[in-house]
Amino acid sequence: MANTYTQIRIHIIFSTKNRNPLIPEAHREEVERYMTGIVGALNQKLLAIYCMPDHAHLLVGLNPDISVSELVQKLKANSSKFINQKEWMDYGFAWQKGFGAFSYAKSQTKQVVDYILNQKEHHKKMSFEEEYLGFLEKFDVDYDSKYVLG
Repeated sequence: MANTYTQIRIHIIFSTKNRNPLIPEAHREEVERYMTGIVGALNQKLLAIYCMPDHAHLLVGLNPDISVSELVQKLKANSSKFINQKEWMDYGFAWQKGFGAFSYAKSQTKQVVDYILNQKEHHKKMSFEEEYLGFLEKFDVDYDSKYVLG
C-alpha cells in the first residue's frame, strides 16, 4: 500500500499538579487556544477541548506519525511554559504526571465532543476523581488506586 490511511480518535485527559485549580476561568480560553495551536503544529486535528480549573479534556484526530505519549508530553511541556511565562500566578504552573487516553469510533464523535464541551455543567454533579475513575472502569483499564490519582 503506497499511503497510510487512518481514522483514530483519542480522548485525552490530564490534570494539573496535585489537581489544584490552577487554570482560572478568566484565562481558560487563552490556554485552550494555545493548546489548539500545539496540536495543529504537530499535524494533529483537534476536535474538542475544554480546560477545567484542575484538568483538561481533548478529543484529537490522531495522525499516526506521533504517539499519544509524545503528543501529551509536548502539550504539557509547551502549555506549562506558556502559562508560566504569562505569570498568572505567584508560583509555577505544572501538569500532573500521567494521563488517560481513550479511543472512540467515528460514530461516537458528536457524543464525545458534546461531553467535553459540557464539562462545566458536568462537574457540578461529579468530581474529577469520580469522572476519571469512571473512565478507567468504563474502558476496563487495570489500575492501582494508590497511583491513579496520586
